[in-house]
Amino acid sequence: MICLRKSLTILVLVIGGLVNTACTKIGLFAANVPAHFNDAKIVRDIAYGQSALQKLDIYIPGHIDGDEKAPVLVFFYGGRWSGGSKAQYKFIADVFTKEGYIVVLPDYRQYPDVKFPAFAQDAARALAWVYQNIQGYHGDVENLYLAGHSAGAHLAALIATNQDYLAKHSLSLDIINGFVGLSGPYAFVPDAPDLEDMFGPPERYPLMRASNFVDGTQPPMLLIHGLDDEIVALKNAEKLRDAIRREGGDVRLVTYDGIDHVETVGALMWFWSYKAPVKDDMLVFFRKVRPE
Repeated sequence: MICLRKSLTILVLVIGGLVNTACTKIGLFAANVPAHFNDAKIVRDIAYGQSALQKLDIYIPGHIDGDEKAPVLVFFYGGRWSGGSKAQYKFIADVFTKEGYIVVLPDYRQYPDVKFPAFAQDAARALAWVYQNIQGYHGDVENLYLAGHSAGAHLAALIATNQDYLAKHSLSLDIINGFVGLSGPYAFVPDAPDLEDMFGPPERYPLMRASNFVDGTQPPMLLIHGLDDEIVALKNAEKLRDAIRREGGDVRLVTYDGIDHVETVGALMWFWSYKAPVKDDMLVFFRKVRPE
């Protein structure tokens, strides 16, 4: 009991630091201390490119065996495009492998080593690798979903809207059955020196906004946002939703009262699940858009 209380205290401190630094250098590593891990099989550090950060981990439900196939969820973490790692988000895999999903957590190159669009290109490259190889890990490529939080939601949204990213790998948006974005900055204007350097010059800003690429060919989307989010404005999700609706697409925006930027992903941790039904909303969405 003492150890658990201590772990939870550490988590609260880390989450507080994460909020105060706008998801920069501090990750959710403490979230894994008290996590309820299962018997998932893990294949770590599979290279999808040449960089040390172009690697991914695959989590396979323990009951999967033989020729059995399972749906696949690729999740991109946030961190202001300059921090975070796949190792800090094992709790995502814990949640969804228990529900029968194969979970893929990719790393990607980050600022200042690279600038936009390099991290979005990495996201597309990772997804292409998954589509082309996940069958060897019991994955059902006809049942593939994309999700992300914060900066990770931004990257995932870009490759789910701008067809050019996947086209470079001879793939189309059709490979994505559905996208879930948690607290994503889909249509923002850089307003800090590091962001201006990361995404600039200003004439390139339109290329970083997922809402600018909606043309009616996008996969179904579930956009989740906390109404107490002081880091990413709700208007980002609203603009993406409105763009999709104008083109006749399938989109739903879900907002949670009293939930901030970190708590949308934090609610996927077992001891914070009471804060918001994020897991349930995601699973209902996946079932809704699952191919027949």
